[in-house]
Amino acid sequence: MNKITKRVLQVGIPAVVVGALLVPRLGLLGGSSPLAGAGARVSGALPVSGIVARMSKAVDRYPVNGELYPNQVVELVSETVGKVVKVNFNDGDRVQKGALLLKVDDSDLQAQMSRSTYQKKLLEAKLERQRMLLDRESVSLESYEELETEYNILLADIELLQVKINRTEIRAPFDGQIGFRHVSDGSYVQQSTPIATLTDNSVLRIEFYLPEQYWNTLSVGKRVSFRARGVEEEIVAEIYSIDPQADAATRKVLVRGRYENQANLLAGLFLNGEISFSDEEFIMVPTEAVVPEMEGKRLWIARGGKATSVAIEIDSRDNRNVEVTSGVQVGDTVLITGLMQLREGAAVDVRLQ
Repeated sequence: MNKITKRVLQVGIPAVVVGALLVPRLGLLGGSSPLAGAGARVSGALPVSGIVARMSKAVDRYPVNGELYPNQVVELVSETVGKVVKVNFNDGDRVQKGALLLKVDDSDLQAQMSRSTYQKKLLEAKLERQRMLLDRESVSLESYEELETEYNILLADIELLQVKINRTEIRAPFDGQIGFRHVSDGSYVQQSTPIATLTDNSVLRIEFYLPEQYWNTLSVGKRVSFRARGVEEEIVAEIYSIDPQADAATRKVLVRGRYENQANLLAGLFLNGEISFSDEEFIMVPTEAVVPEMEGKRLWIARGGKATSVAIEIDSRDNRNVEVTSGVQVGDTVLITGLMQLREGAAVDVRLQ
């Protein structure tokens, strides 16, 4: 092999290898290559998600904690001394107003009542004869009045006996549900011996405290929303009373609301809620769209297929959204995903939510 041939090979072989590598990159061959596809993806628009800014109702809310109280509740106790002869209820029974719940032995009182009843009949007949004699002036007025007084005293004694008999009966003072009973048939009760608790939960009272700066924003009839653990539906109570005096220690005002117990809740449950004080329209955006910076907060906006960063001012927020007071207009496309990859002027492919 002569020197010319060697020189040609030394120059030609590297040139062929370099050409083989460059031809696919330059697209000179008919087929496509993986490298060409990767280059197209890098130069394409970044897929992101966004929303169109609209006016929403932003409400000034304050979280409150409440507790449920029954509409009516009473501890039934014995008013007399004696042996229980009948218990007419079981634990958890629902009873109506006036229903007889418990009876204490009143046999001695009933005997006295029978005696007084006979005496009443006797005195009534005697008083009638005295009246007839008085009309004929056969008896003195003084004798008649003495007999009339004796009769009236007997009537008072009968009335007192009836009161004592009534106290041997425990009746439901209102419609409600009986709790656990503390006596049984044959029990001996004293005055004030606990019998059971009667509770009316048809309407529940909700009590909560509110800071003093909000007291003048409340009014009777305003509605407050609450949530109870284990209950899916929202509990809406209507304010019916506001304490005219704030607590000196906490500087809070006691507020009471009324709830028609449609969810069959129990008194004593703890509630979480919030009360609103205004109802105005503002632009609300998802919290994740807000980018915090040293100078403030910004949003990424898509305009003409390009990403643009704008400074914003925010106010109140809830669990999902934040209120934007400046920097965004109605109709702007606010980007909410891919924020870390965005650069000013970057091409974006927006998928609206």
